[in-house]
Amino acid sequence: MDILVNLRAFLATADAGGFSAAGRKLGVSTSVVAKRVTQLEARIGTPLFHRSTRQLRLTDAGQRYVHRSRGVVTDATDLLSRMGEKGHDLVDHLRIKAPTSLTVARLADVFSTFQTQNPRLKLEIVLIDRPVDPVTEGFDIAIGAFPHSFGGVVDEPLCALKRLLCASPAYLKKHGTPKHPRDLVEHRCLSFMPTGPEWIFEGPRGRISIQVSPLLSSNEGHVLARSAIAGNGIALMSHYLVADALRNGTLKPVLRDFPIPELWVKAAIPERRRNAAAVQALLTLLKASLAPSL
Repeated sequence: MDILVNLRAFLATADAGGFSAAGRKLGVSTSVVAKRVTQLEARIGTPLFHRSTRQLRLTDAGQRYVHRSRGVVTDATDLLSRMGEKGHDLVDHLRIKAPTSLTVARLADVFSTFQTQNPRLKLEIVLIDRPVDPVTEGFDIAIGAFPHSFGGVVDEPLCALKRLLCASPAYLKKHGTPKHPRDLVEHRCLSFMPTGPEWIFEGPRGRISIQVSPLLSSNEGHVLARSAIAGNGIALMSHYLVADALRNGTLKPVLRDFPIPELWVKAAIPERRRNAAAVQALLTLLKASLAPSL
């Protein structure tokens, strides 16, 4: 078991960029992490990190071994989890990547429910708003709505993500209501940074692409929603973030005859982890909680 503990210390240090941060992550002291990494280096006969007073970075050997080490730790953890199950309890450590806005609005409750149902599980949830290869970045599940795919990774669709343009009645009264997507170049636009300033619409003759010059850009959807409600511009929003505002009239749909193409929220899972009991249990809960669409 020492080698597994030492490998975990190595991976935590590589991810965190230092012994102190790795110690906080693992719940042990800095000296314990450093000792475990040193033991591992002695075992394999080569240094894994370049050490200096200013930084800690992987050696060539460390870079070669870090991804293979993740696979070893993942397989061992999954095996021990299955061997240690009592009844229907799940025992595992899941590292999850999730988008910020969706987590704040919906997924935080799902994760809390999941951990309440499985008290022996450890969850590490990292909020990132970009495509992530879960294999190379060490995640068991990477949740997102980007169309990217990666080798050695299985994509599990979770739900459709509906999007729309919306603005406050005050903004539309002051600046007018656009009739066609091309009119947006004359309007104040609020843009979600991860999807960018190119806004795509479904038109009667096919797709229409408009490049807007945003007054406000943010990677957090609630910021855009608040700005739109305040009358600052027209926002391209995920429906779940503005559903209440649409119902109470503080926001109005814009360009309804030119719908925004749906995205799909998916979970990207390393192939070696797709059949892990904890991964499958979380997928089941995610699908039940989010389906059929956001």
